[in-house]
Amino acid sequence: MNAQPVKSTEGAAGRREDRASSSLAPIRPGAFGYDQARHLLWRAGFGGTPQQIQTLASWGPEKAVDYLLEVGAVPDGSSRQASFDKDIMQPPSAEERRLYAEARRKGDEEALAKARLMRQQKERADRMQVGEMQKWWLGKMIESPRPLEEKMTLFWHGHFATSYRTIENSYHMFLQNEMFRRHAVGNFAELLFGIIRDPAMIAYLDNNDSRKGRANENLAREIMELFALGIGRYSEKDIKEGARALTGYTFRDDEFYFDKGNHDDGAKTILGKSGKLDGDDFVKAILEQRACSQFICRKLYSFLVADLPPLERAGPGDSDGPAGSVVSQLASTMLASKYEMKPVLRRLFLSEHFYHPAVMAQQIKSPVVLVVGAVRSLNTPVRDLSILNDAMDLMGQNLLFPPSVKGWDGGRSWINTSTFYVRQNILAYLLTGKKPVGYDANADTQKYDPSELLGELAKADPGAEREPARVVEYLLRLTLGRAPEAARSSLMEFVNTSGGRVDGENRRDLLVGLLLLITAMPEYQLC
Repeated sequence: MNAQPVKSTEGAAGRREDRASSSLAPIRPGAFGYDQARHLLWRAGFGGTPQQIQTLASWGPEKAVDYLLEVGAVPDGSSRQASFDKDIMQPPSAEERRLYAEARRKGDEEALAKARLMRQQKERADRMQVGEMQKWWLGKMIESPRPLEEKMTLFWHGHFATSYRTIENSYHMFLQNEMFRRHAVGNFAELLFGIIRDPAMIAYLDNNDSRKGRANENLAREIMELFALGIGRYSEKDIKEGARALTGYTFRDDEFYFDKGNHDDGAKTILGKSGKLDGDDFVKAILEQRACSQFICRKLYSFLVADLPPLERAGPGDSDGPAGSVVSQLASTMLASKYEMKPVLRRLFLSEHFYHPAVMAQQIKSPVVLVVGAVRSLNTPVRDLSILNDAMDLMGQNLLFPPSVKGWDGGRSWINTSTFYVRQNILAYLLTGKKPVGYDANADTQKYDPSELLGELAKADPGAEREPARVVEYLLRLTLGRAPEAARSSLMEFVNTSGGRVDGENRRDLLVGLLLLITAMPEYQLC
């Protein structure tokens, strides 16, 4: 199709097979074009501009994938540097505790009221800080030149789901977020060792209250059930023994602390491994199970490729068809690389399976991917991060506040009548500055002009950026990954009723109008 600078490789009739093959054979360089580069940028990040898509397409699959994977080689050019107060929820000093105990003993209501007021002020300040952290992370996802790093940070946040609502310590949430970023495309084993030492996770699952002779099972249970193995791949005895192994794993202020006096150092047996096992031994026993790599790769597949049901709802045998085979192959790669993520991601992103028509443009965008992807791919103004965060909350994804330890369900749960309405409104806000109620005061100074999106079209075929049919097809391929006939017809009708031209004084308004129509289409909810 000559509306695009790179030809489509979808097939002459644009046919899409129902099921992708299970082949993890590398995609041929000649089969990697504009559509495949666009797909890679959406799944390994949050979409890309036409220029970014064209650049990756010109590089070919190996160079494109390696560029995204080698996050450390790309300078972090984000203007949003973290600067948060770590002392807001600092534990009271020994002197403060002594004074409070003395006030209680004496019944000094004035002193007690003063202490309660100070505590409330700290909690209010901390809630304000977590709101700033949400905006900081959202801005980082929008700006980062390392899109895969932020996409995988989001994956780990949903996988090792921890909510500020429970722990009420914003700095601990920040430390956890930074840990996810450090290990984003690193080693899963190291991340799992880090999780049992993470103050936010320890507090969220009550392991700071776990003691010798009174072990709390929450952390051990969720690591086995939700974080590493899946239901049915451990016994209740393994949980109880694992909980004993994790006794004494707590924190002081912002640091992990091993409380030897509260650790149960007796003999234990976990997943067939016996001895005086501690938390590290608990993690090692899990990592030695083939089920661990299978579980992580299944979650990764659902996040990056296509939805799969949780293991406990999957049927016997290869019930997932080609997807199940792909997951097993990726799990083998993970084991061979000793839980390094890059070889797994590289094999996936270079595979024929990843670029199969049944996979491309078929995944429902999460609220984060919808908002961040719209800004990154259409180059709209960021406008007000608070409004974007509020919209994502209304759409069901409140950063740093996952609904439960299971994280977000994702998939079809993202879409219903109310969330679809918010999705359309927030896209209209990004494109025009108009809010459902009122108007953004910055809309006039942050006027969006989509004309620059046509630069690659003009470069490939000078003059094509003024031809309505070419422009419509180009924008559809950029935004939807394809150009359905029904969508082309409705957009051409809009162009014709708006003067039939895409140049002149009304060019900006016409292009914005086209994008408003496209982003309101059901197909735009997919990537």
